[in-house]
Amino acid sequence: MSSDTPAGRVPAGVFRFGAARASFASSAQRVPAGVSSKPPFRRHRNRSMLRRHFLSSALAAAAASLFARGALAAGHAMDGMQGMDGMDDMPDMSPAPARARHAKPTAPALAAADALPAGAPLAALRVLANESREPGMFRATLVAQPVRRALLPGAAPTVFWQFGAGAQGPAVGPLIDVREGDTVEIRFVNRLPQPSTIHWHGLPVPPDQDGNPSDLVAPGATRVYRFTLPKGSAGTYWYHPHPHMATAEQVFRGLAGPFVVRAADDPLAGWPERHLFVSDLKLARDGTIAPNDMMDWMNGRQGQFVLVNGARRPRIALTGDERWRVWNACSARYLRIAFDDGRAFAHIGTDGGLFEAPRDVTSLLLAPGERAEIVARAGDRASRAVLTALEYDRGKMAMSDAAHGSLPPDPAMPLADVAFESAAPRALPDRLRAVPALGEPVAHKEVAFGEQMDRNAMMRADARGRPAGMRFMVNGATFEPHRATLTSRRGDVESWTIRNETDMDHPFHLHGTQFQVVEREIGGKTTPEPYRAWRDTVNVRKGERVRILTTQTERGERMFHCHILEHEDLGMMGTLKVV
Repeated sequence: MSSDTPAGRVPAGVFRFGAARASFASSAQRVPAGVSSKPPFRRHRNRSMLRRHFLSSALAAAAASLFARGALAAGHAMDGMQGMDGMDDMPDMSPAPARARHAKPTAPALAAADALPAGAPLAALRVLANESREPGMFRATLVAQPVRRALLPGAAPTVFWQFGAGAQGPAVGPLIDVREGDTVEIRFVNRLPQPSTIHWHGLPVPPDQDGNPSDLVAPGATRVYRFTLPKGSAGTYWYHPHPHMATAEQVFRGLAGPFVVRAADDPLAGWPERHLFVSDLKLARDGTIAPNDMMDWMNGRQGQFVLVNGARRPRIALTGDERWRVWNACSARYLRIAFDDGRAFAHIGTDGGLFEAPRDVTSLLLAPGERAEIVARAGDRASRAVLTALEYDRGKMAMSDAAHGSLPPDPAMPLADVAFESAAPRALPDRLRAVPALGEPVAHKEVAFGEQMDRNAMMRADARGRPAGMRFMVNGATFEPHRATLTSRRGDVESWTIRNETDMDHPFHLHGTQFQVVEREIGGKTTPEPYRAWRDTVNVRKGERVRILTTQTERGERMFHCHILEHEDLGMMGTLKVV
């Protein structure tokens, strides 16, 4: 068995969270930065209170200036990009560190929560056309570019960054729909004012084809991604950019799309299928996409509009039992999906495809980045229900002393209005497919999510409004390109323990593979996972430890990180070196 244990130093004026307790360290003190081989498992109530008190007192003083700085830079364009359509209201941004700039006096006022129309029929996703006629080959082009869309009456068109030039239909990237065994070749054209990549979230692709932060595509440049999808890879995936320190911006401006891999022996191949790609949008009253403020960086961005296939609260007409694929493509919003009347639905699959058997549930939690397959049943009589994201408390930090410095739970949000027609039920197979166990691990890895707040640096922000002293860490360190946080051998089955030593939930995502959750431990109680499934993203609650089994099949660098995108950009990401 093996583990990786980094170490580091905490400078004066810094509060660190993610060790045994929070402390105010002098520059002469050395504090362990990583993970011990036999770490204690405690909630550390005092640590929680110290963090909340620190945030409510020290950060409140910085809030006004940082909120203002978060609104800066609309109207600047990147050198050499001034002539690009739709760039006149874009911020000057790049993944490289930016110069400090003067702040605008106020943050933009947000549009009212009902400013976008609701109630249109659910739009079908755009589908990326296959340019190849060769069997087993999917060849296509994705162009990332600014596109203007009229959203708010009386306001200027909103500039999205999206894949494709069309201003009609969902702003969501087009669906890529392929089969196991296909070779996929995507030509990516970057017409953005900053470097970008395409990360194939959850797909088993070679490291050099996975759009890692080190494989940037410059503005105006083109690259081709090419990979073959092996047997057993059927599932519900998605794609989005992954440039470090710009991932959140590019995704919340619209750069994300669904990816479905189908199996030849899919037992539900003949079922009607519906796609629900859930995202959110933070829109200013003037129609611009609002920049991140400090609370967005601290807790992760949540827009006031929750969209399904790019629209607010669409209508769905269900004429019979249907297979639904649901994506949580939000930057930070958790979706505890349910019907408002409590009716059951069948949970049939996770990120990496179908379960062995269906599970009847009345609600289902999807952390940011997670996906699910469900069966929505029509029933024996006509009825109506609201598909809802139920209230969920993920422990967001507040800027006051109320509730010990925590914000209230996220309130319930309607996703779609569903009209169920009376229909005879479809027979759902008792067995969907085999999900083989990975086997006994030969090595063990420890991953710890932590936080560090520097009260002096919190008063400063860079040109994108990121608080300089706000750090989200993996094993005591923020991300640095090509620095191996962990090292694994190709083909080894490993046990990983992911520990959340912060006071809010964090979704853990591992690139290039699917893993199996074995057990969860919280409050001294260990709970085995009730079913075997393939995942690439799993929520880790505050104070929780989640144990997974995983293996990597190709040599190279793989990322693993929190999938709250602002936390990822602020450093909560590590590199797995596979040898």
